[in-house]
Amino acid sequence: MGVAADERRALSALFEELGPDAPTLCDGWTTRDLAAHLVVRESRLDAAPGIVVPALAGYTQKVQDRYAAKPWGELVGQVRNGPSKFWPTAIGPLDELTNTAEFLVHHEDVRRAQDGWAPRPADPTRDAAAWKSAKQAAKLNLRKAPVGVTLKTRDGREAAVKTGPDPVTVVGDPVDLLLFVFGRDAVDLDFEGDAAAVGRLRAVNRGL
Repeated sequence: MGVAADERRALSALFEELGPDAPTLCDGWTTRDLAAHLVVRESRLDAAPGIVVPALAGYTQKVQDRYAAKPWGELVGQVRNGPSKFWPTAIGPLDELTNTAEFLVHHEDVRRAQDGWAPRPADPTRDAAAWKSAKQAAKLNLRKAPVGVTLKTRDGREAAVKTGPDPVTVVGDPVDLLLFVFGRDAVDLDFEGDAAAVGRLRAVNRGL
């Protein structure tokens, strides 16, 4: 087992606790919408491309809506059980490679959309995976940032992820840094650098 599997189980349990109509940090999505997205992503080769290709998004949305209409318990069961054994990410190492960031971020999307949320206690394995994923994803997700960007953990690890003028250092725990890289605002971070540069970075980040 690994971080992806742990986060899948925890998210599935949270889905059951909160029900299908709870808010998430994903704009316009309830927990039902998010669960349907996760199922489509790893069970429908025909619809999955529309998650990242805007021209195909309409078809993906239609398929996702059909999954969202399923009974809640059945939909959550599909999230918990994961893909069929013939799906590539059913293999443990591939699951970790492709699903760690996905389930970490979406678990926090649900947790942090609820009143009174607080960061989870530090976990060395989860935090190591979040730090690795943040560094990898930042090089793609922050490529349009108008400033240079360095990520820095609160224990002093650093990674320069975007070259550019007016450099900004984003400081936080690994999970918060990962969420920032994926455009989330419900994070506990500090920013080091020129105030105007920080503002430009945060404006671009909110558009992710």
